[in-house]
Amino acid sequence: MTGEGRARLTAETYRQVADSFVAWLADRGRTPLDATEGDCAEYMTSRFDSGLTGKTLARDAAALRALFSYLKVQRLREDNPASRLEAPRRETTIPRVLSPEQVDSLLSAASSDTPLGIRDRCLFELVYSCGLRVSEAVGLSLADLRLPERVVFVRGKGNKERMVPYGNIAASWLDRYLSDSRPAILGNRKSPALFLNSRGGRLSRKGVWSRLQELEAASGVTSKVHTLRHSFATHLLAGGADLRSVQELLGHADVATTQVYTHLENETLELYHNDIFDNYRAKARTDETIGPED
Repeated sequence: MTGEGRARLTAETYRQVADSFVAWLADRGRTPLDATEGDCAEYMTSRFDSGLTGKTLARDAAALRALFSYLKVQRLREDNPASRLEAPRRETTIPRVLSPEQVDSLLSAASSDTPLGIRDRCLFELVYSCGLRVSEAVGLSLADLRLPERVVFVRGKGNKERMVPYGNIAASWLDRYLSDSRPAILGNRKSPALFLNSRGGRLSRKGVWSRLQELEAASGVTSKVHTLRHSFATHLLAGGADLRSVQELLGHADVATTQVYTHLENETLELYHNDIFDNYRAKARTDETIGPED
């Protein structure tokens, strides 16, 4: 999403919060023109009591401050009763990850006997081996692949491009998909997209989610596409990759976003044996591409 698009979305969100606050004040016979600091605090308390999360409450507080700042600019008020609202600390959510064995079970549930099954295996192997977001995976085109070097160019948030290597297993399934399955799915049609739907068009995010649900049901492993991304990052750190390298592979603008995975690192190291790490290294090739010394 572009900066302009994010600004429009923020403005719409703030408008919804302002409408809610105005309605809440009206029930008490008040308006934003005579609302007090106590009214703002009470409104925020009511939002907290309704079960809203810290992130949403922080957004609401910012919206109230913006509302009263606007009223000041319009000379309808001389103060901002929301200026001292304290946004609650945003809770840190520890991401759920799969063990390497669970990843193998999940991905192995894809059929290797049909073009669409091979597509699915290739898709999720690449998602896991490169730590892709679902939007990044469906946005890939043939031109983004560098097959001899085993790297893929990924366009992430803010249309920022990064280069990510993929491992041996992903390479094997990608070769099989490109040589046999993709031509069978495409037929006489043409498409620049890497991953195709059954009609030869670009696979959608909804299609990816639907296919993963089928693999969940077949394997008994509960997952989301983003869980594979979380697992990729956690397994790399547990295998010895440094934080900055993982940040670059994930496309995080701030290393603080990547640090959430370090909360899982010690536990992961205790749970997984070296032979499992070796199995993972064969996939992600951490020993060849992003070792601790890089």
